[in-house]
Amino acid sequence: MFKKIKIFLEMIKIEHTLFALPFAFMGAMLGSYVVKGHLPTWEQIVWILVAMVGARSAAMGLNRLIDRTFDGKNPRTMMRAIPAGLLRSGEVVIFIVISLVVFFWAVTQLSPLAFKLLPIAVFMLIIYSFTKRFTWLCHVVLGMTIALAPLGGWVAVAGRIDWAAIVFYIAITFWTAGFDVIYACDDAEFDRKEGLHSIPSRFGIPRALKIAQGFHVITAAGLISLLFITDLGWWYIAGVIIACAILFYEHYIVTPKDLSRLQTAFFTMNGALSIIMFVFTLIDLAVKQWW
Repeated sequence: MFKKIKIFLEMIKIEHTLFALPFAFMGAMLGSYVVKGHLPTWEQIVWILVAMVGARSAAMGLNRLIDRTFDGKNPRTMMRAIPAGLLRSGEVVIFIVISLVVFFWAVTQLSPLAFKLLPIAVFMLIIYSFTKRFTWLCHVVLGMTIALAPLGGWVAVAGRIDWAAIVFYIAITFWTAGFDVIYACDDAEFDRKEGLHSIPSRFGIPRALKIAQGFHVITAAGLISLLFITDLGWWYIAGVIIACAILFYEHYIVTPKDLSRLQTAFFTMNGALSIIMFVFTLIDLAVKQWW
């Protein structure tokens, strides 16, 4: 049983939760502070965590199930659980259903608006896995889906959507789209061969990396804009400066002629960025609340 659990955890890449979870908590903190003047309660944080685990597990399970045929053909992904025969499709379907039930249950414990928006979240979780079959904008759709985590965190505690929440949503959408474009450079040739759509396969790796840079400029602009529409201060500014430096370094180490450090740019840099933004925002809001 423990071996099977390990396979499921590997299938959904549980370590990649570092990308979205800190921003989900950051959205909750900002929403609670902007609307209510204080940080969210521990109970709210716990339910947001449960909702995130359920939603992300369902999304990754769906992605692996929907892409199982292509994963089996791609040398980079052919050893994933389903094409390698470690998990049956039926087992993954059951896992997805359980994950969605956990997600729904957690959302019912949060704001009424969060529950009303559930159909949109579920639709995005499902549709993004199909977009690579018909549009190179699949990276932006993935970004819109992952950015539901911080937007959901905001709505879960604030019970409404403000302009700051929309700006934050856009920033995280293009942050995700940018690093996904970089990651997709590894599969550009395979995608062309199989008729799949992506920015690297459509425009070539050099132009794709330029587009990713443009996406991350939007991210930086969004994070900076939050300074002017919220009460964030110097600690947040420090976090944004570090985050922008990470984005710059991420693009510095990946070039059209050298993709050897692509995994570092994809996982290490972006995992660090999300944690840093969360920590510095937490410090900023905690200082304001308690001092």
